[in-house]
Amino acid sequence: ILGVSPPPSSLMPCVARLGSNSCHLTLDPNSANTHLYLFEDNRKVTWRSEKQQYPDHPDRFDCFPQVLCAESLSGRCYWEVHWSGYGAVIGVTYKGIGRKGNSDDCGIGDNDKSWILSCCGGSYSVWHNNRETAIPVPISHRLGVYVDCVSGTLSFYSISSGKQTLLYRFTSTFTEALCPAFGVYSMGSLVSLCEME
Repeated sequence: ILGVSPPPSSLMPCVARLGSNSCHLTLDPNSANTHLYLFEDNRKVTWRSEKQQYPDHPDRFDCFPQVLCAESLSGRCYWEVHWSGYGAVIGVTYKGIGRKGNSDDCGIGDNDKSWILSCCGGSYSVWHNNRETAIPVPISHRLGVYVDCVSGTLSFYSISSGKQTLLYRFTSTFTEALCPAFGVYSMGSLVSLCEME
């Protein structure tokens, strides 16, 4: 698996170029860790110290504060998220990722089943198979994610002032169904799926 990190000056016009591939996503309450609170029609998630009264479910992450989307991805898909607070993790995973326990098999970005952008502590980094690559660019709280399942690319964009800056692109051969994935690890952190205009 290869990762391609572009120069920070790599700009694209705003969503007009990718928006035709936009997809409407919702968070899957059956996968949400009990410290994650979903609201606004399962389009937003935040971390809470008190556990939510979710029923037991085989898809639920029982240790990591993570949640997947209900929808699987196919073809070309683009979506945007807004995050706030100390930090969040945004990416994709195979639906076959582990759900029970705190091993690397269950943590998004910690295994060969998942690819993520980590936005924590005022900096970006990408993770795959427990390997980190730092991205030394200014933080933006709105991000775009573009997946081309056929060509095997996953691209992360920073969105600011009407411009998309390509932060990082993974290339791979995706062998299973992909699903958007999120991690919210601290009190007050929030991830929202954005409405696409």
